Amino acid sequence: MEVPAPLVAVRDVVDRVARRSPARLAVAVFASVIAVVTLLLWQPAATTTGERPTLVDAFFTATSAVCVTGLTTVDTATYWSGYGQVVIAVAIKIGGLGVMTLASILGLAVSRRIGLTQRLLTASETKTNRLGEVGGLIRAVIIASVALEVALALVLFPRFLTLGDGIGRSAWEATFLSVSIFNNAGFVIMPEGMTPYVGDWWMCLPIIIGTFIGAIGFPVILNVWIHRRQLRRVALHTKLTLATSGILVVIGTVLIGAFEWFNDRTFGALPVADRVLASLVAGMTPRSSGFSTVDVGEMREATWFLTDALMFVGGGSASTAGGIKVTTLAVMLLAIVAESRGDRDIDVFRRRIDPTVLRLAVAVSFIGATLVGIATLLLLTMTDLTLDVILFEVISAFATCGLSTGITADLPDGAQLVLAALMFFGRTGTMTLAAALALRSRRRVVRLPEERPIIG
Repeated sequence: MEVPAPLVAVRDVVDRVARRSPARLAVAVFASVIAVVTLLLWQPAATTTGERPTLVDAFFTATSAVCVTGLTTVDTATYWSGYGQVVIAVAIKIGGLGVMTLASILGLAVSRRIGLTQRLLTASETKTNRLGEVGGLIRAVIIASVALEVALALVLFPRFLTLGDGIGRSAWEATFLSVSIFNNAGFVIMPEGMTPYVGDWWMCLPIIIGTFIGAIGFPVILNVWIHRRQLRRVALHTKLTLATSGILVVIGTVLIGAFEWFNDRTFGALPVADRVLASLVAGMTPRSSGFSTVDVGEMREATWFLTDALMFVGGGSASTAGGIKVTTLAVMLLAIVAESRGDRDIDVFRRRIDPTVLRLAVAVSFIGATLVGIATLLLLTMTDLTLDVILFEVISAFATCGLSTGITADLPDGAQLVLAALMFFGRTGTMTLAAALALRSRRRVVRLPEERPIIG
């Protein structure tokens, strides 16, 4: 069957860009998806009133959905129509697949093959070592994500039925929420939000479990599945991700619960069992899901600061979560421990970590902190809000978390666009963005003499 000439031209362009800079292709694809979703939402049919939304609201919502963040300038449940909510759900699903995976799917669909450069970059994004596994990994990612979302929907569907929403409405709410949970998006379409379910284990437990699974990353999920009968053989990346994620969840749950236990505006007025559940949700959602069963704006400043730190770290690499990633934090902490002991190598789980990994971890952390700092300064100059509130919103946007103190909708258009740009940078990945903008790769044949400057 002869391929149409326009498709051949598109294929040639994709292949040419993929050979020269596959990272630029990935970022371009992601930006294109946001543009398409913006146009779809910028239609009168997308709102419940039948009026065309403002371009800023459509663009911000599209960016937040594709970047699986959850920050909103308008109420998702009451402002967007059924058509608009479907567009948002599809955008969340596409965004959750990841930048490199999405670019490779495009290349596979257009050229019916995955090129070497696309395989190399996708292998880097998904932490796959063998290039032959990338095509199978992409299929596994899609199958696993759909299966887990269906499982979440089947668990939530009976709960929505008990609320008297009807079969059709219950099925849609369960489907939308399951997609939002697994992809760590934080969007909800219940008019009252998650607040009425603060003590509802049937509603909150799927959020806790789904958030954790979505935030650890597809490579970890597949690695655990492959070695499910001999878990000791899982990869170092899997061990670091699970161990660090577990520790951070425990720390977040215990400390946030302690800070808010007697705060009458959040946990203090709840029964003990509900306080425990609210603490579990609050400790898990900074991984990047952004769901909250209490008013974040009423939390103590100490809780905000702790949540800032947890959101900045985020979840696992090649996952639906944002942040600098838990393995980045783990590598830097292990380097500090090794340096304090005087060890030459960074060892963990009977494995030695390559020094170049530490350099990459430092670069990712510094770029992330720089983006947060610049965005914070911009918002401070654009508004009269205090630093603690601005910093919380900025880190939430960068980490694609979606937790909010409630200021996003009231920000000026310029400040909302800054947050939208930060969501895009945070989701595409600091190192992906750096690779996309790099003009050339330097290979030095001659190395200069070594000398050690004084540190500290």
